[in-house]
Amino acid sequence: MLRVMTWNIRTGGRDRGGADRRDRLVRVVAEQRPDVLALQELRDFDSGGVLGDFADRVGMRPHLAWSCFGQPVAVLLRPPLRALAAARVRRPFHHAAQRVTVATDAGPLTVLSVHLDPYRGLRRRVEAGWAAAALRRAPGELGLLAGDLNTLDPLADHTDRIARLPAAYRRRHLRRDGRTVETRAVARLLAAGLVDLYAAAGTADGGLTAPTRHGGGAEFSGMRLDYLFGTAALAGRARDCRVVRGGETEYASDHYPVVADLALHPA
Repeated sequence: MLRVMTWNIRTGGRDRGGADRRDRLVRVVAEQRPDVLALQELRDFDSGGVLGDFADRVGMRPHLAWSCFGQPVAVLLRPPLRALAAARVRRPFHHAAQRVTVATDAGPLTVLSVHLDPYRGLRRRVEAGWAAAALRRAPGELGLLAGDLNTLDPLADHTDRIARLPAAYRRRHLRRDGRTVETRAVARLLAAGLVDLYAAAGTADGGLTAPTRHGGGAEFSGMRLDYLFGTAALAGRARDCRVVRGGETEYASDHYPVVADLALHPA
């Protein structure tokens, strides 16, 4: 089995004027032991050897995409997985997107770590289109889009969770009419033929990923914002998909990690 994991680690695992959470992050990653790890909000990871040190501690090899406006993202690989290609997606994402293709026994698997615009729904929809296009251009039929999409899904009723948000944050999840829930980024990925792995292989607990119990997150009200999307060929190989809660995850970030097990092996 190949284990994939996505996690927004909140401001690089270190709060300005507050706690350093990187030891907690390392322990969670070590416990889950993913083969492919998509990380978002890597503030300061592109300087001073921070990413290299983190990758060494978790036994993985990093591929980072720097950000023009926000925070970097990365894809980390655990040997013997090897990158056939790795590059930043050259679009003006608010944060960034990193694409890495690895060799598996079923052909190349392309992984995209993305973090969509936190403020504007229309911008998120555009960025989702860029991400879907980046996967379409990848070799083979196996593709995975992993990350913090900052977007509610179009299939659930979000009335209560939107109402619980402070007004300043409520606007992030409503369209211009102030009533319609903003779900267009996820809807665009579904329309592109990508499959929500949690919906396909997860449990029925709703898959809420933010906030954690003790990691902060006043802008969340019990929301599902972090996703693993696969091409149809990849979704057919999903054997499990779950949100990791409890223990160190309650303190390490304001988002929970999402993990899936795939019937694949490194080539």
